[in-house]
Amino acid sequence: MYLEQRRNHILEYLDRHETLSVAWLAGTFAVSKETIRSDLAALAGLGLIQRCHGGAIVLRRNLQARLISETGGNFEVLLQRLESQRLNGQRGKRKTQGRVCILGSFNVDIVAKVARFPRGGESLLALGSTLGPGGKGANQAMAASRTGARVHFVSKVGKDQFSQFAFDHLSASDIHSFKLYQSESEPTGNAIIYVSQQDGENMIAIYSGANQTLTDAEVAEMTHELSGADVLLLQLENNFSATLNAMKLANTLGVRVIMNPAPFSDDVLKCLQYVDVITPNETEASLLSGVEVTDLESAREAAQAIVRQGAKRVIITMSSRGALILDNGQFQHIPAFPALSVDTTGAGDAFNGAFAAALASGQAIAQAATYAAAFASLAVEREGASNMPDHPQVVARLAQR
Repeated sequence: MYLEQRRNHILEYLDRHETLSVAWLAGTFAVSKETIRSDLAALAGLGLIQRCHGGAIVLRRNLQARLISETGGNFEVLLQRLESQRLNGQRGKRKTQGRVCILGSFNVDIVAKVARFPRGGESLLALGSTLGPGGKGANQAMAASRTGARVHFVSKVGKDQFSQFAFDHLSASDIHSFKLYQSESEPTGNAIIYVSQQDGENMIAIYSGANQTLTDAEVAEMTHELSGADVLLLQLENNFSATLNAMKLANTLGVRVIMNPAPFSDDVLKCLQYVDVITPNETEASLLSGVEVTDLESAREAAQAIVRQGAKRVIITMSSRGALILDNGQFQHIPAFPALSVDTTGAGDAFNGAFAAALASGQAIAQAATYAAAFASLAVEREGASNMPDHPQVVARLAQR
């Protein structure tokens, strides 16, 4: 077992039992007590646990439980308490650059490869099919983690056969930590996807399921991880009340918010005041602005209309036309990187996850968008929405330009 995996497992055990001894942990992981003491010292340095004689006590659960119990589970009271602490100069956990917190969906993707999209009422024989992990939140968390960012992902699944599938997928990924809640009433979300072999384009139908059942208490439990993050990344595949509360929480904690308004909903207009960067694609920008985006000129008009509605910064992703940034009244066009498209299903997720990671690492918005464009160009050359490139590959593609 790798060092990072062992330390994640130690945190999982402590989350369940709250306190454990060095001797018990050494026996469980079949390593020396000195190794466990080193692990505990590293976790204590990150502010995740507290050392005690012969073992450790988890801090994450204690901090979360205290915050929630002191506010009676009322989310608005929690925000008021946190805001009061901020105004009184009480310092939270020290931030370390490169931390991304993502609240989002986990879906099971059922993908059918077709020679072309079927017409209305037509049945086509698929050229192949797969069942795999997906959901905008999970895909974006995967993308951000592959850049080397420290990612914490929060999602919700059902109590069905796919809940273990989700846990196994996230455990095997580069995502640093995650929290999966389970819905009592809804199944794990799923998506039916057609991928055309003509040009790699896709058509998707999504059933959100458990993703729509996040509660105030579950959002509140993000407080500890979010307080140490540089960026919160969100989409619109979860119930909007939870998404909005997460943005309010991030604003109170001084964490930048990136909103990927997909799949589009008019609800996004209610939250623009909490968003630092909004990243619609051409279709979403058209719906949000009322301006049909067909080229760079119309994209500029749409971006200005979105800013007039309350957005601070806009990045419109335009596939082969690259991305258009509107920041502080200034436009900047990021050209697309050439790519041989195989599957564009996760292109937007690749861009958003990589952009959040680059922004969290300290890059300026244009630099982060350029990095994200290179990342996305590599992602579309791979099959599967969650199949993401890594940082060295992105660096190589940037060097080619």
